[in-house]
Amino acid sequence: MKHSNNFLKKTTLHNYTLKNQSEPNLHKDIFPYSEIPKVTFNQVQYPMCLPDDIWITDTTFRDGQQSMSSFTVDQIVRLYDYLHELDNGSGVIKQTEFFLYSEKDKEAVRKCMSRGYDYPQITAWIRAVKDDLNLVKEMGIKETGLLMSCSDYHIFNKLKLTRAQAIDMYLSIAKDAIAHGITPRCHLEDITRADFYGFVIPLVNELMKLSNDSGVQIKIRACDTLGLGVPFNGADIPRSIPAIMHELRYHTKIPSSALEWHGHNDFYSVVNNSTSAWLYGCSSVNCTLFGIGERTGNCPLESMLINYIQLTGKGENLKLEIISEITSYFEKEMNYNIHARTPFIGSEFNVTKAGIHADGLLKDEEIYNIFDTDKILNRPIIVAVNQYSGYAGIAAWINTYFKLKGDSRISKKDPIIKPIKAWIDEQYSNGRTSVIRNNELKNFITVHYPNLIKRGAIEAV
Repeated sequence: MKHSNNFLKKTTLHNYTLKNQSEPNLHKDIFPYSEIPKVTFNQVQYPMCLPDDIWITDTTFRDGQQSMSSFTVDQIVRLYDYLHELDNGSGVIKQTEFFLYSEKDKEAVRKCMSRGYDYPQITAWIRAVKDDLNLVKEMGIKETGLLMSCSDYHIFNKLKLTRAQAIDMYLSIAKDAIAHGITPRCHLEDITRADFYGFVIPLVNELMKLSNDSGVQIKIRACDTLGLGVPFNGADIPRSIPAIMHELRYHTKIPSSALEWHGHNDFYSVVNNSTSAWLYGCSSVNCTLFGIGERTGNCPLESMLINYIQLTGKGENLKLEIISEITSYFEKEMNYNIHARTPFIGSEFNVTKAGIHADGLLKDEEIYNIFDTDKILNRPIIVAVNQYSGYAGIAAWINTYFKLKGDSRISKKDPIIKPIKAWIDEQYSNGRTSVIRNNELKNFITVHYPNLIKRGAIEAV
């Protein structure tokens, strides 16, 4: 026993050794396949342990790119520039990873490397085979992800190996990477269906021994490949993120700075899961721009930037307004459709149609806006006008669309509101069902109420 913060802390560890069993442990009581998976609880409460330093890594060019049309070299370089501009030298977006399998991949990496940016650092992703490692060596990249599948679904049913054979293969490629001067980042695929104490802990302990012997800090990425993780304290392994993070740190002594979480959104939990990983001792979470990724996608990078600021109170060096530029680039240059109500980036994420909300906005914008979206994201709050907007909605639309401030703002009692409301009511009495478009309202006001120009409204657009 030893003292820590006036508490006696247990120092003896359970010696978890490899269970090299002949039959796979597929956790069929939790994952029956013909039914929805189960969340089981053991009521063990793990302490929160937010690391002193947390950050984001990016996989837009690897996992993200697999979900949509292949990026061109110019698109990859432009998005890499955007990530750099968004990070703005803060190091919050610490790394981004690339495939190296095609000449296009390699050309894009060379051009990004030539930028000479400190952040995000360029890393690679490969399978745990020597031929792939040669690609990393040839490109001169100093860190690479190594795919190390860790559930018996993969070890037995995909790789057709025993657990002992899998560990031998993984250790061999990690040793080769270190011999080539390359830092291994070991991607423990499907950790939320793995035999955690019978395979994951023994594997990570072997990797940490190699790390200690070599003097190279091997990194571990815990991969929630099917989005099965849950953020609940008191839930049981293998699905509990608090348990996974605590037990990895406690039983393998891996430092938080070498621990990373990679999640998917199959159960709508990817943001909460990634945040939980931070809260329970993981320094790094892996994301993609807008959450692009296979199936339901990965963790949205922009959402974790917001959560980073919420958790740390830091973020003054980030340039969050760049998010809106990246959104426009995805939509216009990459023909990517972003759902209108996607938080922080959708065209209507801060648009209100409710009349009662519009009335509140007229009195104080803070009542119905999540934060100053105009200042922080360069996205002013907008009121959409329909048959339910009322006088307040129309006045709020004029103020937000024309960016009227102070004494120039229109109130719902302004004499111009009543005839505009009459025109809108006529539209819907004639059978219209769609929202009044911004350009329609602007044109109507410009033609019928040119006195607004004198108030500086139209010119403010």
